[in-house]
Amino acid sequence: MTTDTVLDALERAVAAVPDQVFLDFSGKTFSYAEIDLLSTRFAHELHRLGVSAGQTVSTVLDNNVDQVVTWLGANKAGAVWVPLNTAYRGEFLRHQLDDSQARIVITESRYLEHVCEVSAELPDLRLILCRGDAAAEVTARCAVPVEPLDAHAGDDDSAIPVTARPGDLSMLIYTSGTTGPSKGCMLSQNFICHIGRQSLQTVPPRPGDSFYTPLPLFHNAGVDVVTAALLSQTRATIAQRFSLSSFWSEIERSGATNARLMASIFPLVANAPDSPEMKRCFGQLRAVEGAPFPPQLRRVWHDRFGVEFASSWNYGQTEGLRLALHCVGEPTPPEDSCGRVADDCFEVAILDDDDNRVPDGGTGEIAFRPRKPHVMFEGYWRRPDETMKVWRNMWVHTGDLGRLENGYLFFVDRKKDYLRSRGENISSYEVERAFLRHPAVHEVAAHSVHTSATEDSLKITVVVRPDVVVTEEELCTWAIDNVPYFAVPRYIEFRDDLPRTPSNKVQKFQLRTEGLTTTTWDRDAAGIRVSRQR
Repeated sequence: MTTDTVLDALERAVAAVPDQVFLDFSGKTFSYAEIDLLSTRFAHELHRLGVSAGQTVSTVLDNNVDQVVTWLGANKAGAVWVPLNTAYRGEFLRHQLDDSQARIVITESRYLEHVCEVSAELPDLRLILCRGDAAAEVTARCAVPVEPLDAHAGDDDSAIPVTARPGDLSMLIYTSGTTGPSKGCMLSQNFICHIGRQSLQTVPPRPGDSFYTPLPLFHNAGVDVVTAALLSQTRATIAQRFSLSSFWSEIERSGATNARLMASIFPLVANAPDSPEMKRCFGQLRAVEGAPFPPQLRRVWHDRFGVEFASSWNYGQTEGLRLALHCVGEPTPPEDSCGRVADDCFEVAILDDDDNRVPDGGTGEIAFRPRKPHVMFEGYWRRPDETMKVWRNMWVHTGDLGRLENGYLFFVDRKKDYLRSRGENISSYEVERAFLRHPAVHEVAAHSVHTSATEDSLKITVVVRPDVVVTEEELCTWAIDNVPYFAVPRYIEFRDDLPRTPSNKVQKFQLRTEGLTTTTWDRDAAGIRVSRQR
């Protein structure tokens, strides 16, 4: 199918497998027919509350059925779903609620206070629906009415014909805004189906397959899992959050065969003690995907847990997901690559600063454009100028540096994080990968500090592992033997944590702005010299 909509996919599933379990939230299951009915009722209720086609409905919800019902109900009502990061508060939350022009916000009771605190600054907001008990002292301070979500579940069961077209908006997903105000990526109905199709392309489903993820439904990865299950008419098990102690019991209970995980989850599970559930689940998980997922950890998951397909080969942004990937049965990609270019959907190019193509193997900005309709974002919500900044000369510019070799895409660095020191171009990404191999380094951010008129100097800001003692001089001495001479940092600073956005991305621009602090160690001042000849 060339184009599709989420609502058509739901209609097909209800016709084919109405009683099949669609969603599983910690053992509370919902069939396709039940989700269809709940979302239809809520769509009628949204119409009754004055929500019309093209308007937005925002959520500040944990992983639960109401998050999915709101998404589908809003789309059935012709509205656009705007899921927000539950960590947002203050200006982060105010900006996205104001920018999205949400008329209705649906929030957990635990986040109600954060919404109420900014409600007076939201001219479009008319109503807050609270999931759970709302504290009277909180609602009393709110600038708009707060009512129970349960009172607005709706009771109108009359069918709503699917009128959505593939190019109609399904949702807004906000970028993290590491260099400026976050922007709402407009994602069409077909875009959402496209990322689900790519997930099924990566790991073609078998009878009895089902999906599992603890990742949040306000994130593309969580939406991807739900959509892949919908398109394959199978089950998605969504944990409220990751729990190491219950991971294998949930995998066993749910019968999951395909897991979408990320980051610290991989080593935590890999290094956890044996359990009866883990042993009984050997070989049950057929596929595990996520990033970062280095080869040594993939081997552990294969050998210890019987996982056939463990992959971190993937590249994309909210604006265009899975520009590169790796599929079951294909030759193993180069280890440091992002996988092969998804050239059935996208044309990917490496461009210089004048938007000319860079020869194969050369470094430049990763850019892309679609080969099919509605497989990328439709632009930034209410920001045509920002859309044109990234979409120029008929290419979407990612802001990432990379290279292409034999059809494989290699990520080099964020363009703004690339720096030049000692006459050499330096990838902060490669520097960070190198230092993460040091046993004392838990996290590291490599970035520039301005020290001369012609060049920057390299600084690393490091979070040291708990209960490990290391000095800046020891780390620098290690670097002399383990990285190129020009990548040995002049400056090192230890911190308890790195500055982050609410979506947990490191804010390197803040580190660059802070520059040399009172706790920054200087290699030159310590009398350590690094020679080209070593």
